[in-house]
Amino acid sequence: MKIATWNVNSLTARLQHVLDWLIANPVDVLCLQELKMSDDKFPLDVLQSAGYQAAYFGQKTYNGVAILSRAPVSNVAKNIGGFTDEHSRVISATVDTAHGPLRVVNGYFVNGQAPGSDKFAYKMRWLSALRDWLAAEMAAHPDLVLLGDFNIVLEDRDSFDPIGLKETIHHTTEERDHFRALLALGLTDAFRLFEQPEKSFSWWDYRMLGYQKNRGLRIDHILVSAPLVPRAVACSIDRVPRKWEKPSDHAPVVLTLDQAD
Repeated sequence: MKIATWNVNSLTARLQHVLDWLIANPVDVLCLQELKMSDDKFPLDVLQSAGYQAAYFGQKTYNGVAILSRAPVSNVAKNIGGFTDEHSRVISATVDTAHGPLRVVNGYFVNGQAPGSDKFAYKMRWLSALRDWLAAEMAAHPDLVLLGDFNIVLEDRDSFDPIGLKETIHHTTEERDHFRALLALGLTDAFRLFEQPEKSFSWWDYRMLGYQKNRGLRIDHILVSAPLVPRAVACSIDRVPRKWEKPSDHAPVVLTLDQAD
């Protein structure tokens, strides 16, 4: 079973990229972030024709998340329970799998702009609420995946310039502490379960030849609950779509789970 996450930076602009990628990579579940469209604009018919059911939570111009699945999805929830938020940032659903129900939590984490800003304070509140809510989700759903664009660099090796960017947005101690608090719930960074090339990133700035110079960050993550760890057989970043014409600034991250016990 393959599960992927991809910040497409506008589904309107990159619907064909998604369709082309799914033809080449027929994953079972694909989580998208930054749809940048309202629900009435979501291309459900097109995606169903491609073989995918969809749960989606859009917002005009900004944010927006979706879960595409070959199997039926149920128990869909939007945003963080108990946390008032005007932004469409989280969608959760249970996916039927051969191994049993899998809870998928797809998040477009707050960017935060800059330490000390109002948006950074919002990010801290949002992350605290996410952790508290996720603890209850994990208690109810032992097989759980939290994935998406976290907008956080967990370790220095996840940044092209950890010294120069130290304590700037995505790299602050506060953000990393929140990330580690999520891991402390019993989650594992699936990407780091396997040997990876040095300077493995999932996002590159459009400016200053960011991709060509590999000046990137690993901010797109897949975290798995403890029962899923022994079933993980591979996790990688697919850089191919970042080379396409007018690409998203993010690349897909793909986790492969063994269906067998």
